[in-house]
Amino acid sequence: MSTMAADLKTHEVIPDVIDKVPDSVLDVTYSNNLKVEIGKILTPTQVKDPPSVKWNAEAGVFYTLCMTDPDAPSRKEPKFREWHHWLVGNISGNDIKSGEILSEYIGAGPPKGTGLHRYVFLLYKQSEKLVFDEKHLTNRSGDNRGGFAIRKFAAKYKLGEPISGNVFQAEWDDYVPILYKQLDG
Repeated sequence: MSTMAADLKTHEVIPDVIDKVPDSVLDVTYSNNLKVEIGKILTPTQVKDPPSVKWNAEAGVFYTLCMTDPDAPSRKEPKFREWHHWLVGNISGNDIKSGEILSEYIGAGPPKGTGLHRYVFLLYKQSEKLVFDEKHLTNRSGDNRGGFAIRKFAAKYKLGEPISGNVFQAEWDDYVPILYKQLDG
């Protein structure tokens, strides 16, 4: 078993979010050169802005990128599993800005007292440019983000299994109330 496979199973990303281990670890870096490593604990303050995400993209190929939290409102009681934080489709190569933003980025915002949440990044290779019928979501509201399942989304758009992935963990810090105010906007 590869290290990534073992790590994803240790953090129960498999089976909670996906069924198979992606081929590679997704390169995710937040400001101040803060690299996401599988299972590393980061704070909501550190991940409040969208990260830089890189992968070995094929020319002329489109990709879908997702960041999702399977632990909403808590890992013990994930009744809103999953709460997706970022969803971008039709990314040309690895230029995320070229993609169609289905859900704008919202950083980690685990409720106080709910312990560590997992934030899972997954990358899918599309077979063609897609027409998405999802409601486009801004980062000013949490509406329509809970009850998401990347498995169902991937099946709906025939994305197959993710080709790359990563995960960090975070729990409440004093940035979370600021984020919640933004989402009430």
